[in-house]
Amino acid sequence: MANGLRFKTARDLFMACPAIAWDMSTPPTEQQSIEFCRDLLAGRVPEEAITFCAYLLPDRAAVWWAHECLSHLSELLDGTDHELLAYVRDWVGEPDSPHHRAAVGQAEAPPPTTPGAWIALAAGWRGNGSVAGGSVAGTEARSALQPYPAAHAVNAGILAGLARVALADRFAVLSAFVEMGIQMAEIEAPRQSADTY
Repeated sequence: MANGLRFKTARDLFMACPAIAWDMSTPPTEQQSIEFCRDLLAGRVPEEAITFCAYLLPDRAAVWWAHECLSHLSELLDGTDHELLAYVRDWVGEPDSPHHRAAVGQAEAPPPTTPGAWIALAAGWRGNGSVAGGSVAGTEARSALQPYPAAHAVNAGILAGLARVALADRFAVLSAFVEMGIQMAEIEAPRQSADTY
């Protein structure tokens, strides 16, 4: 199914979104995107597979993937993160709802310091760059990360959650998250020609 992805090869993704090079050091190749991602997972810095998935997925799908990853770490998150993830869940279901946009927009005012805050920020930043909260700090950060600020926030949120996992379990959890991201990319591929995220 890799041929149906919006970025057929790793180089295609890097060409379309040079900002990914700020978040990872591994240079792109002509490998199919899924194969490249799995090689990252098996490589020296396996966390870069999370980064690659964050940019590979369309924004809304990436936000949902991050929500699902962090939901698996619920015992490591605090009450504020749980509340933010509930807002994100509702927003993914109805992204155009003014109520849900306002809820995720509230997360944008303070600087993101927790996994859930990063994911809520990604939801607020997704798509055309409009932000429900409209903070000045968010606008400056967004302009520095264009055109994919949501991917950067998704990456930061998942990695922040992963950092809370016990070292002995971390690679297994990271691997499960990457496989979930790959499956989502393969599911999303047929929809991408019809949907805009």
